Amino acid sequence: MSFREESGDARDLQKPFLHTGSWYKMGSRQSSIMGSSTHVIRDGAVSVLFCVLIVALGPIQFGFTCGYSSPTQGAIVRDLNLSISEFSFFGSLSNVGAMVGAIASGQIAEYIGRKGSLMIAAIPNIIGWLAISFAKDSSFLYMGRLLEGFGVGIISYVVPVYIAEIAPQHLRGGLGSVNQLSITIGIMLAYLLGLFVNWRVLAILGILPCTVLIPGLFFIPESPRWLAKMGMTDEFETSLQVLRGFDTDISVEVYEIKRSVASTGKRATIRFADLKRKRYWFPLMVGIGLLVLQQLSGINGVLFYSTTIFANAGISSSEAATVGLGAVQVIATGISTWLVDKSGRRLLLMISSSVMTVSLLIVSIAFYLEGVVSEDSHLFSMLGIVSVVGLVVMVIGFSLGLGPIPWLIMSEILPVNIKGLAGSIATMGNWLISWVITMTANLLLNWNSGGTFTIYTVVAAFTIAFIALWVPETKGRTLEEIQFSFR
Repeated sequence: MSFREESGDARDLQKPFLHTGSWYKMGSRQSSIMGSSTHVIRDGAVSVLFCVLIVALGPIQFGFTCGYSSPTQGAIVRDLNLSISEFSFFGSLSNVGAMVGAIASGQIAEYIGRKGSLMIAAIPNIIGWLAISFAKDSSFLYMGRLLEGFGVGIISYVVPVYIAEIAPQHLRGGLGSVNQLSITIGIMLAYLLGLFVNWRVLAILGILPCTVLIPGLFFIPESPRWLAKMGMTDEFETSLQVLRGFDTDISVEVYEIKRSVASTGKRATIRFADLKRKRYWFPLMVGIGLLVLQQLSGINGVLFYSTTIFANAGISSSEAATVGLGAVQVIATGISTWLVDKSGRRLLLMISSSVMTVSLLIVSIAFYLEGVVSEDSHLFSMLGIVSVVGLVVMVIGFSLGLGPIPWLIMSEILPVNIKGLAGSIATMGNWLISWVITMTANLLLNWNSGGTFTIYTVVAAFTIAFIALWVPETKGRTLEEIQFSFR
């Protein structure tokens, strides 16, 4: 029997604080009486899309944090009298904060829900941007970056998990990829706005996504799968009914989710020792592997310091080139969002990694040759163009698969009862490697640009083998079917 049938008396649907928004606290009969004025609210697809658009403000904040250091490097170094090493340390601190946030994210999301976690994440982000904006020395700059990173660490885990848990099976890939699309939009906004405002004003603008996210969370339902896991049966069915539409029969989906929760034990405590079982270690290995390889490709080194890289390549208007790179990333990620439910996850990942391998190899060769030819020669300028084109192709390749899909697959394959612990481990691994890449990229580029991109080329080539051997296809399967397959 569906939730709609069970609530035929049109009783009000009560839910705990932060688990609901007032606009849908009504029974299905009430919603029908309201007629066409509630048509949009009662349309499940629109309801899910609205939820995704609200939580996507979190990844926009994530992307803005990533992109902030590229257009502001010169001004911050000059105004606060920092060295290159000190600025590299500033850039990398967001990753340190994100590691702490990632460790906490799984448990926070398990105990207070996906929505409550995002609200907690928004607060340090706002404080962090304010600290950076009013910084008079490096100490406030560093503190602000750490606070931003903590919030981003929580956001990076919770948003893809929430989207995967609310999305219908046939839309899960595309909606899940909105997470990475929003990150790229945030990066491009930081690049673009950085052309017109100074670094202090840019930090103030960084507050905006989270200031909209906080009130927006009160207007979307909590994840039905989390509610089911916590034993909140009425709230679980209410949330699912709202997401699918009040006129939709949800009985089959309710049964599958309840069966999955019952088979795993909704309140069972999972320890590290339990992760040795194949049903747990294999999806965890795939999730960690993809998220770590995503960062080892060097993408954050390229995005954080793209202005410097373009300048080293001999591009005169390196800031404009950086904005163009951000725009290309948004477009390519948008294409991936459209393709992922049509072509599947594995195929896009293979294409993505192959494109990255070839383009990174071309970039490394171009930088090697630049070191042996005269700077006044025509060949030197041609090599600069080749290296820039190679970097653009690399970002396109990343955006087509290795950018959005690892987060999507992580949210799909982890069983519900280990998602908090395993998701924290996978997310922390991603941010740990991101910190290493961000901390070393500037120094490595100053040492040898060709050698730096050779290292990234080897990693991209290994990623192809990893995907071919171990990554499962999750297209067209429910979360419960995917997780049962590992048993």
